[in-house]
Amino acid sequence: MVRLITDSAADMEAEDYEKNGITCIPISVAFGEKVYYENVSLTKTEFYRLQGKEKEFPKTAQPTPQTYLDAFQDAKDAGDQVVFLSMSSKISGAYQSAVLAKDMLEFSECYVIDSCTATGGQRILLEHAVLLRDVGLKAKAIIEAIEELKKRIVIYACMDTLECLRRGGRISRRAYAIGTLANIKPILYVTHEGQVTVPGRAQGMRRGMSYMLKKIEECPPDPAFPIHVMYTSDQEVGKQFADYLNKHQVANVALQLWQVGAAIGAHVGPGACGYAYVAQK
Repeated sequence: MVRLITDSAADMEAEDYEKNGITCIPISVAFGEKVYYENVSLTKTEFYRLQGKEKEFPKTAQPTPQTYLDAFQDAKDAGDQVVFLSMSSKISGAYQSAVLAKDMLEFSECYVIDSCTATGGQRILLEHAVLLRDVGLKAKAIIEAIEELKKRIVIYACMDTLECLRRGGRISRRAYAIGTLANIKPILYVTHEGQVTVPGRAQGMRRGMSYMLKKIEECPPDPAFPIHVMYTSDQEVGKQFADYLNKHQVANVALQLWQVGAAIGAHVGPGACGYAYVAQK
């Protein structure tokens, strides 16, 4: 049997992991001294409530190597193969921790994949891995398919606030103040190497949505896969973006709307929206 394992940056709901037979390793989120674990002691809704209430800026932490050791050992003892899909190694040390755990166990049937993405992109890959597992493919065949598919993932987002960039040291206080007054919305893009970049800025969320629409038109989606429309704290913003894409009849591709979790939401901030999809070959 192939056991699929991922971290909570894949942003499925707890019941979805269970329904699909996926082991999810939670990422921790701290507000000051208070530490929570995604899908265990912290829901998405509760995270954004705390983000708007707490004075402390949320900080995320990768799971310890021991957490991976325990998950991999359980699969090894059961005689299962493991496919572990990690969030991008460029934005977290989770991948390296998982590789360390695999090597410590000398578990040859454990395969660790750097998704080179997160949230919607990681979820697309995970959902595809579930389909492949359920039709009977073994671990190596699943890995080969995922390694090819991840090269076609496109993920953009528009931030509503510059606060996370300021706190993360990516912009100065002066740039933050000027940008906030000008209603500047940074555009985020995850490269195929898994690096988060800021390729553009828009004046207002509506123009941010227009920027992202143009990117879809430049790189059309594969209609065999849905476009995952994502939002952080405000579902209405996500619905507006989905309606905007539908209005412009984006390649007649099905849309799925859902909320980004704490692992990524802590760094993007409230009020953001975006998408992830598979580009045509």
